[in-house]
Amino acid sequence: MKAVLHAVEATSKIPAYVPSGNECTLFEHAWRRRLPVLLKGPTGCGKTRFVAHMAARLSLPLHTVACHDDLTAADLTGRYLLKGGDTVWTDGPLTRAVREGGICYLDEVVEARKDVTVVLHPLTDDRRILPLERTGEELVAPPGFMLVVSYNPGYQSLLKALKPSTRQRFVAIEFDFLAAEQEIEVVAAESGLAPERVHPLVTLAGRLRALKGQDLEEGVSTRLIVYCASLIAAGVPTVDAVLAGMIEPLTDDADVKAALLDVARAVIG
Repeated sequence: MKAVLHAVEATSKIPAYVPSGNECTLFEHAWRRRLPVLLKGPTGCGKTRFVAHMAARLSLPLHTVACHDDLTAADLTGRYLLKGGDTVWTDGPLTRAVREGGICYLDEVVEARKDVTVVLHPLTDDRRILPLERTGEELVAPPGFMLVVSYNPGYQSLLKALKPSTRQRFVAIEFDFLAAEQEIEVVAAESGLAPERVHPLVTLAGRLRALKGQDLEEGVSTRLIVYCASLIAAGVPTVDAVLAGMIEPLTDDADVKAALLDVARAVIG
């Protein structure tokens, strides 16, 4: 299956991002020292937005690959394809990023097949090389190349956990959801809903996140709160917006949904 690639050209417009700590400074230092970076944190807490923000802030092209179960090393590096009767080598997104420079971001890297991490290893030490066996090339990453990967430690099974030998090849930055006041500020800005109306949604999200590991595999992401608030701002009744934006995406179990809706009514009235 072909890798999903979104290459965003360097732009003067910097995506909004609210820091929760010193992650921006750490990232800039890693960039200057040509160190690969691993972002750890729950789904929807802002990792991808952070990378987009830093790429724009450093005026770097951003190549994003959404990793999945079928993603292979060849999807990243490239393969020979038939074009007009000829067999032509076509670079994958990782190879293009190494040739052209910029940030290559592999989102949820543990979702990819095991051979992907093997390809990444020589790029994550002082060699910074990408061997291409099929073309006989050995590409040396330019100073303008940076490898960034992310994963959600709380979501992965033992079979998909990132190996310690791979984790130790990266500078790691841990992410979590913003503090309530910061999250209200972000959701209000993203959705257009007044902060006083966002407040109960963030409170509800906190209650639902506390249920993670009990009735829920995942807590409510900031992204889902933005969706919910956007529906309310568009005129959807609050209970309907909460059900569609914050509860339905979390579970398919009817009993669990009913229990979560009771919690929601108790919080938002």
